[in-house]
Amino acid sequence: MRLTLSSGRTIPQGSFVEHKLSKGYQRATSIVYINHLDLMELGIESGDRVQVTSDSGSVVLITEATHDIPTGCAYIALGPYANAIIGGYTHGTGMPDYKDIIVEIEPTDDPVPTVWDLMEIIGGLRYGH
Repeated sequence: MRLTLSSGRTIPQGSFVEHKLSKGYQRATSIVYINHLDLMELGIESGDRVQVTSDSGSVVLITEATHDIPTGCAYIALGPYANAIIGGYTHGTGMPDYKDIIVEIEPTDDPVPTVWDLMEIIGGLRYGH
C-alpha cells in the first residue's frame, strides 16, 4: 500500500531523548501511526509489523491504529527509524524533507531492528556508555 509519510516530534519520543539507547526510546520511535481503515485494507491490526520503504531506505516498524491521521497517510516520530527512510537531500537548506514522503507499506514477520542494528547498517560501531 502506498501512503504519504510525515514525521515530527511526539511526547513519548521527547521524553526519552536523553536516553536514545533505551527500550523506551526504541519503542517511541519505532511506531508508525496509520489510520485504522488503511490497516484494515492492509489486512493487519494495530501492533503488527510492517516494512516501510521509501526511495531512501527501508525499515520494519510496529503499527498503531489512529483516527487522528487521514486515510492515505502515516506518521512516525523523529529518530533513528525515521532517519532510515527519510532521505538526506536538503535542497540546500541543511534540513531534509520530513513531510510528504511517499512510502510503500507491506506486512512482514521480520523483527523491528534495534537502534544499534540501524546504526551498524549505516557503518556505525557499538560502544558502551
